[in-house]
Amino acid sequence: MSHTPHTIQCLIVDDEPLAADVLEKFIGQLDTLTLAGRCDNAIAATVFLQKNKVDLVFLDIQMPKLNGIDFLKTLSTRPTVIFTTAFRDFALEGFELNALDYLLKPISFERFLAAINKYHASQGTGVLDNQISPATDHSTPAPFIYLKADKKMVKVFLKGILYIESLGDYVRVRTVQKDIITYQRITYLEEKLPDNQFLRIHRSYIVAIDKIQSIDSVSIEIGQHELPIGRLYKAAVMKALGIKD
Repeated sequence: MSHTPHTIQCLIVDDEPLAADVLEKFIGQLDTLTLAGRCDNAIAATVFLQKNKVDLVFLDIQMPKLNGIDFLKTLSTRPTVIFTTAFRDFALEGFELNALDYLLKPISFERFLAAINKYHASQGTGVLDNQISPATDHSTPAPFIYLKADKKMVKVFLKGILYIESLGDYVRVRTVQKDIITYQRITYLEEKLPDNQFLRIHRSYIVAIDKIQSIDSVSIEIGQHELPIGRLYKAAVMKALGIKD
């Protein structure tokens, strides 16, 4: 079995054991993450960070002695931080401190996963909204996204995706090798995928631009599949592909 060259070293800082247990379980479900440590207060976290290399901190805001926001202000070099809290009101101040994300308790696995995909994107190893780091050499990891399918997490490389089809509350991600059905809305994936590589052509379809084999005024052909261009999407599709109608 090949060893992952570098996993993301995670630190949980939370004074609620149950909340920390949930995060530890989530971290254990992804092969790109490793739990480096758990601290139940900010003072212990300060000591831990002085002695250990940490990539990502899950930081509770409401803690005794020193809250998460004040703790973060004390750090001269800050690791990437995802705030966790039961209180929505703290979000604004958290983002002012350049927190990567903000998870509201109780944290669902899907929401946790979205935050991790965001982390990969910020490091150039995954997907985030409309930006992506191109893999220019073999040392740069190829961009990917995690999708939940068949009760496990499936890593899907963007370069392998042909198109995505909406099935209501589910989507079918058709890749070069196989189809993946995941409980997710197509609008969520549209927001996460880079718009210089993927194009919404219909309310039910997103296509990989580089996989398009042919196009006419009503349809696009990809891998022996003919997909309709929605009437409301036609002008934007033609403009994005540089085609004069």
